[in-house]
Amino acid sequence: MYKHILISTDGSELSRKAIQEGVDFAKQVGADVTGFIATPEFHALAVDPMMVTDTDEQFKKDSDEQAARALDVIESTSQAAGVRCSTDSVVSDDPSQAIVEAARRNHCDLIVMATHGRSGVSAMLLGSETAKVLSHSSVPVLVCH
Repeated sequence: MYKHILISTDGSELSRKAIQEGVDFAKQVGADVTGFIATPEFHALAVDPMMVTDTDEQFKKDSDEQAARALDVIESTSQAAGVRCSTDSVVSDDPSQAIVEAARRNHCDLIVMATHGRSGVSAMLLGSETAKVLSHSSVPVLVCH
């Protein structure tokens, strides 16, 4: 059935639930896992408080550390379940496109991700990342709530 599953994370608690679901499913079907995170690019003019107070170098360092922590959760969850795991990350301001591209690049045949993303006005204006992945992915997407 599925041989290689991409599990996308942003480090949130809801992502942790999706990670557990994805790893459990991978174990059931005998699939490998690739953990994936897309971190944002640095912008000198930004509304994100972290970007406003950081230098480019400090922002990159903080983003890399956040990505490593998030991917460590996927690796440790996979290891505990006996599921083979690799990781992948990119810097991108378009997480949905980065997720779809990561699945293609890593030859994944399923994407697992959480339902969360933007909410309120920003979701209406920009759309949810999950919805964008669902509409642009050429492989099935398992959405965990």
